[in-house]
Order: sequence, then C-alpha cells, then structure tokens
Amino acid sequence: MLQEYTEQIETIGLYGFYLLLFLLIGLSIQDVLKRGNVPKFGRNVVWAVLFFGCIGFISKAVIEIVWISTETI
Repeated sequence: MLQEYTEQIETIGLYGFYLLLFLLIGLSIQDVLKRGNVPKFGRNVVWAVLFFGCIGFISKAVIEIVWISTETI
C-alpha cells in the first residue's frame, strides 16, 4: 500500500522542505536586516522580493497540479 503512494509522499516531502527553506531564509533575512540597521524602504524591498519568490513557487505548484489533472481527463 505504501508503494502506491510513494510519489505523492515524495512530492509532499519536497514541498514541505521548500516551505521550511523559505521560512529559514525569511528568519535569516530578518536577523540581517535588524543587525544592519537597514532603512524602512530597503526592508520593504527585501520582503517584497522574498514574498514574490514564494508566490512564484506556489503558483508554479498550482499550475503543475492543474496541468496534470487536465491531462488525465
């Protein structure tokens, strides 16, 4: 039974790893920005870049899921 779902488990694990990686990147960026006394505008730019990177990753995953689901129909 586990062999049937191996690909799904690997996919969920990979997405979980990416989520953890984005979280750790966000925490490290927050620490660097606090210690470097970065101005407010610079902080907003950095967070916007990180946010759009996450949105790009999420939209890629959604597009991939929709693409695969339409192929099987």
